[in-house]
Amino acid sequence: MASILVIDDDESIVETLDLYLSEEGYSVRTALTGTDGLNEYVRQPSDVVILDIRLPDVDGFSVLEDLKEENENVKVIMITAFHDMETTINAMKGGAFDYIHKPINVDELEIAIKKALKSLEMEKKIDGLLMEPSRNFRVGDIIGTGNEMREIFKTIGVVSKSRTTVLIHGESGTGKELIAKVIHNNTSPDEPFIAVNCSAIVETLLESELFGHEKGSFTGAIARKLGKFELARYGSVFLDEISEMSVNLQAKLLRVLQEMEFERVGGKDKVKVTARIMAATNKDLKELVKEGKFRDDLYYRLNIVAIHLPPLRNRRQDIPPLIDYLLSKINLDLHKKIIGVSDEIMDKFMTYAWPGNVRELENLLVRACVVAKGQVLGISDIPELGKDQNDKPAQDGGLGAVFAPDEEGKLLTLDQVEERYIRKVIQQTTMNKGEICETLGVSRPTLERKLEKYGISFERD
Repeated sequence: MASILVIDDDESIVETLDLYLSEEGYSVRTALTGTDGLNEYVRQPSDVVILDIRLPDVDGFSVLEDLKEENENVKVIMITAFHDMETTINAMKGGAFDYIHKPINVDELEIAIKKALKSLEMEKKIDGLLMEPSRNFRVGDIIGTGNEMREIFKTIGVVSKSRTTVLIHGESGTGKELIAKVIHNNTSPDEPFIAVNCSAIVETLLESELFGHEKGSFTGAIARKLGKFELARYGSVFLDEISEMSVNLQAKLLRVLQEMEFERVGGKDKVKVTARIMAATNKDLKELVKEGKFRDDLYYRLNIVAIHLPPLRNRRQDIPPLIDYLLSKINLDLHKKIIGVSDEIMDKFMTYAWPGNVRELENLLVRACVVAKGQVLGISDIPELGKDQNDKPAQDGGLGAVFAPDEEGKLLTLDQVEERYIRKVIQQTTMNKGEICETLGVSRPTLERKLEKYGISFERD
């Protein structure tokens, strides 16, 4: 039988909640002051605490703080007659599991209690599984246990002994830059690692970025600038999305690879290249060569050692350890203590197509950790997975459609992702605007501005 402690100075509310919750099968204890409530909890901890913010002897926020010190996992549902924004924010920042306004809607309260108990149940279940020491992850680890990943680890070990050129191929989000960093860290960790996104910089600027320029070489060149190849010294230059490099720059890069030297833009002096060059692409360079969009001689120069990263859907056995690793990293970044995901979420993850690969998995976990009220991520933390999407591709309107690249294969801007996500939540639910705001984690005025910004029609109350 789940136990509930009610702390409220309004005797009528306490009596009503005691009667209602007892009839629902809960073991109920009550207190009319914050001090009595704290003493009661210390004497006999409850599964859920229903706590009023305004108490006669001590502020409810102070009681919340003391409860969290006593047990950081305690599930506290705060109640108040005040509807101001600041109070709500402070309650959630303080670690409240949920926040309910007076007069209390018993259905809303019952839903909150059940969510709290379910979260508590999942935490206890996972705590039991975590009794054995788990692997200690380091930032920058590559997670993989299958044959393909083991072969990649072997290749990394081999190429780390030399400074040969490496071409890394894989879908967007598979971790190509991470592979390049691991190679670099095993070759010349004390030297710079410089990454350049070839699709994010226009051709004229990309040439200057790579090779540098002399003073007065073009309008705005007010001083000599060293390019990435010089700045990398004996480190590594990682050319991401190499397939987007113009044919003109491809010719200059080919010369660098052949002669290991170049000239700055507007300069005459030869500059030696001492850095290792690694490149990555999510496109088939062989096909681009056939289409005349990529130089065949450059392709063969880059393809001395090739590493192909498999998509996440082809290595599903890595999803559980990837979740552990990503949660460890997210906990450090967000100062959270998320210990895992529910069985229901894991089942969804194991059958989903992951068009955005590891990057999509990480994005989902980050968002879920931000809004999570418990230590175990459940369906309520990732509402997109509540629908029966299973292993559908991105174009079917499933979760992957939110993060999937556009029709030209380009990654989306934050605004584009936000618009897609808002439309998806509206299309796939029957929630009203208030519930939509809660799901998105925004205020009503903010939602109205975003609907207007993206031209989204929304007629529900």
